[in-house]
Amino acid sequence: MPTSSPSPSSTQGMRLNRFLAQAGVCARRAADELIVAGQVKVNGQVVQTLGYRVQPGEQVVYQGKVLLAERLMYVLLNKPKDFITTLTDPKGRKTVMQLVEKACKERIYPVGRLDRATTGLLLFTNDGQLAKHLAHPAQEVEKVYQVTLDKAITAADIDRVAAGVTLEDGPAVVDEVAVLQGDRQSVGLTLHSGRNRIVRRIFEHLGYEVVKLDRVLYGPLTKKNLPRGQFRHLHPREVAQLQQLTGAKSRIAKKGQRRS
Repeated sequence: MPTSSPSPSSTQGMRLNRFLAQAGVCARRAADELIVAGQVKVNGQVVQTLGYRVQPGEQVVYQGKVLLAERLMYVLLNKPKDFITTLTDPKGRKTVMQLVEKACKERIYPVGRLDRATTGLLLFTNDGQLAKHLAHPAQEVEKVYQVTLDKAITAADIDRVAAGVTLEDGPAVVDEVAVLQGDRQSVGLTLHSGRNRIVRRIFEHLGYEVVKLDRVLYGPLTKKNLPRGQFRHLHPREVAQLQQLTGAKSRIAKKGQRRS
């Protein structure tokens, strides 16, 4: 097997064993064994030099997978009202990033979005592959919402929602819908669509205004024991459930993964 020479600089870059450890492959000592065994490639070449330092822009591959130097993080937020789902806002409005800024040192991003007035579950991660799978329209991750309307909904309109209404951008398919309270203004809704403002538009189409909208379930994730405005780190079991749900092959950094 071809073996590359050490990096030109002995002081710059990150030692390869540390890179593997931070990428969640294994501990540094075990990483040394993988390197010596010729199981790690940098820029397409097998590296067996223990002192090798990975420079910015270099590609590290183990078992056919490109590794990232940072831990993969998965953070769940119970979003309060009046925060917008964006990284920054030129108008100076409050963003969801302010609520998770202390979650981890890694830079994480929201998966999908909730509009400013909508509350509930919002996932953040730096796992680009998993985020791409979850946000893709074809993935259709199950979402459950609690909807509060401006007036009582009729039985006929509940049936219309259940049957599926046709909006300006096509049919809106709902899995389940049910009245939650006697005043008929609180409705539970289960759907898989990730289209923009889909829940609000369904009810607006029938002549109702959505006064409150709360996402209570996102795939296998729930709001249980997560107060409004607070976040928690996903348990590795929950990350595995998300991966299983999407079929994604994302890397999970089990070592060093924060538990809820």
